[in-house]
Amino acid sequence: MKNPISIRRGTVAAVFVDLQEEHRSDKRYLVEGFADILANVQRLQEAARRNFVPLYHWAYIVDLAEARPFHPVDDSGKSAFSDKDDPLTAICHEVAPQDGEAMLIKQEASAFGKGDFAVKLQAAGIEWLVIVGVWTEACIDATVKDAIALGFRVLLIKDACGSATAAMHQTGILNLANRLYGGGVTNTLDACRLMAGDTVSVWQVEGSVPLRFTFENAAQLYAEL
Repeated sequence: MKNPISIRRGTVAAVFVDLQEEHRSDKRYLVEGFADILANVQRLQEAARRNFVPLYHWAYIVDLAEARPFHPVDDSGKSAFSDKDDPLTAICHEVAPQDGEAMLIKQEASAFGKGDFAVKLQAAGIEWLVIVGVWTEACIDATVKDAIALGFRVLLIKDACGSATAAMHQTGILNLANRLYGGGVTNTLDACRLMAGDTVSVWQVEGSVPLRFTFENAAQLYAEL
């Protein structure tokens, strides 16, 4: 169901999750359509900066000095992905933090897994989070669900997130949309408008698990969000 919403100025922050070089350079972890995702993220970042919305950049970087049961490793014993010594963990230059913007590191899926991120956002009066990044069914899923549990309203930007395949991404978005209480799903253009203070219609969940998607209809339901 699409409903008109607006976001009061000063109550929204933008969270960018794991937009790292490995997702376009490491054949094991390529994200489908990553160039388009980065282009949309750039538009969102420009809109956020224009409208004085704070930006928070997160990178997944693994340090195996901390015990991590069952964590996959490569032949050398290093993390199979996002190893602390791998230069491909760098944020892609097009969407990297600018002066004064927060650059944060996590060692787990959710941006809210450890530390005081939520406390700082709440202290700043943040109620809404614009969340984008990769992978949709993994780190985006975990971050969104934790944000909701902590009382934030999430604006999930479907065309600024991605995964290894379109199917993984689209079903990941649909699964989140079914449980996105208090927030909504929209696209880059309308998210930019919302950060500028406009009223925009976004998809919001009503009732219990309304999107009963199948292999046959998932792409169409995703397109209609």
